[in-house]
Amino acid sequence: MADSLPQSEGNNVDTTLKMKRLHLGCGSKFIPGFFHVDIQHHSHIDQLCSVEKLSFVPDGAVELIYACHVLEHFGRFQIVDVLQEWCRVLETGGVLRLSVPDFAACAAIYYEQGLKDGLSGLVGLVSGGQRDDTDFHHMIFDAPLLSGLLLQAGFSEVRRWDWQNTEHSDVDDYSQAYLPHMDKETGRLMSLNLEAVK
Repeated sequence: MADSLPQSEGNNVDTTLKMKRLHLGCGSKFIPGFFHVDIQHHSHIDQLCSVEKLSFVPDGAVELIYACHVLEHFGRFQIVDVLQEWCRVLETGGVLRLSVPDFAACAAIYYEQGLKDGLSGLVGLVSGGQRDDTDFHHMIFDAPLLSGLLLQAGFSEVRRWDWQNTEHSDVDDYSQAYLPHMDKETGRLMSLNLEAVK
């Protein structure tokens, strides 16, 4: 059941205005000016619920959805339904900004290096952190597959986005996941960052 939480201190922007920009599956990451939705409680959460059903949001009410390393937590037969629901709440011309683990990048590093210790790096990207029962991955993506699923779900255009050129570039989340870890200068970006336009 979706529970609405009281506004946290420092997060008092008008709710209607904030809901124009949704941060789905945000976890502990807070982005000013966004409406934060997650299944787990954090002090900045505006709506406590799972993100596959956004029944609290009217059709066409949102200009931007940001979901970073969230979509892979849904099963292969759920993905299109989830994307269609996110498309429903977007206004015409609205943008769904996604980041998911890039299976093509994972496969390339596996081919070069194997799994190493098997406890970090590629294993977490493919299988999830597995710190709790919501932290498991159920799907893999590369650019052609995810682009096709987005078009199937009703989006009109798909393009790559660069985390360095966003209003949330100072929020260190998985859209900035590199191997070796945190090597943003010479490492390989392990996230597939795609935007879809309704």
